[in-house]
Amino acid sequence: MFPGSTRFAIRSVSWFDSMGLLGLLAVCALPTMALAAPRLRCTLDQGGTTQTVESAPVTDPYRVESTDINGRFRFKAVAVGDEQQVRYVKLYSYYRANGRWMLLHEARYETPAIQTGGASDALTGRHFLYSPGRERELQYGCTLIEVAQ
Repeated sequence: MFPGSTRFAIRSVSWFDSMGLLGLLAVCALPTMALAAPRLRCTLDQGGTTQTVESAPVTDPYRVESTDINGRFRFKAVAVGDEQQVRYVKLYSYYRANGRWMLLHEARYETPAIQTGGASDALTGRHFLYSPGRERELQYGCTLIEVAQ
């Protein structure tokens, strides 16, 4: 055995331990990343009024409430999935006829992707709907975005 070879081995282990400690400190010093979750955001225009509807993913689409639009239309935006992925999006538009809400339009988007472009209608494009008889117009567009939690 060479003199000092044991000391060299001890120094090597000590060096690796200190590097491990430095690595751990570096990881702990990194800023904590905020978790992001998908959200369906729809912009609705009717009669000179603009509304924004934002929906979190749900597992039960029947519990989602529709949104009143100037007492003339109703809009329901449903994103089915969880906080990691949306399986599908369904959009419903209703108009009021003879005191009842009637389905005017339904759209479905399978496995939609998160939109990064920032356009308010990146998922759906811009839709123009007209109620029968009075021909009132409803415009809408939706996008699937990520929001920090």
